[in-house]
Amino acid sequence: MPGTAISDSVELSSVSPDGLRLWLGDEELYLPFAGFPWIRDATIRALANIERPAPSHLYWPDIDVDLSVESIRHPERFPLEAKIAR
Repeated sequence: MPGTAISDSVELSSVSPDGLRLWLGDEELYLPFAGFPWIRDATIRALANIERPAPSHLYWPDIDVDLSVESIRHPERFPLEAKIAR
């Protein structure tokens, strides 16, 4: 069974009060909670459980959040933000 190619890997790097950083292959990406509020209240364990079902798609199954990699790299191209039901 083939392993995951390094370019397809995704790993949580760090979490701060303002956002999280993750490694996508050899690229580090930052997700500020202000721009991605639906991940703000997730546990570290849930944030660390990241899947990459396609090169342009990330999925957090524990919190049912799907994001396009492009929306993380260029959030200005995706001005709408999800609303959190409380």
